[in-house]
Amino acid sequence: MEKTIRGKAFVVGNNIDTDQIIPAEHLVYNPSDPEERKMFGRYALCGVPPADSGLPEGNIPFTRENEYKSDYKIVIGGKNFGCGSSREHAPLAMAEAGATVVIAEFFARIFFRNCINGGYLVPYETPESLIEKVATGDDVEVDLQQNRLINHTRGTETRLTPLGDVLPILEAGNVFEYARKAGMLE
Repeated sequence: MEKTIRGKAFVVGNNIDTDQIIPAEHLVYNPSDPEERKMFGRYALCGVPPADSGLPEGNIPFTRENEYKSDYKIVIGGKNFGCGSSREHAPLAMAEAGATVVIAEFFARIFFRNCINGGYLVPYETPESLIEKVATGDDVEVDLQQNRLINHTRGTETRLTPLGDVLPILEAGNVFEYARKAGMLE
């Protein structure tokens, strides 16, 4: 795992639920089939209504029409990111689109664990709201060693809540690889 992750930010609002991250009509694809798995990336965050984001850049799609990868590597959300169902397709879809980090004030616990267990995304929490301080398209960098977000576009820096005990799982790739490396699985 990289120690710093740099890319464009994609900003959404509060209470982004799993149906907005990957709407139910796109759950017909098989994640174990590579040709179908990429479809999750195509539809990642397509259910986030522009009017509900409350942000001027809310009309920018996460993934351009008929593409499978996003221009955005780091997703910035508000409170209660990933609420809704327990489907692990939500962090999978974002990862398939090319996102590597999601930062929010706090996450629905099942979404947070799905990010970690599957090794899909690095889920960082922040003690302050960033949705008014970062804009979609800003050049941002996440320093995993220093637990900070650097916004190169605006010249700002924000402390992130340390990942703690979940970092070794993310570094291993997913919970099963971690268990294998720790001798818990054969």
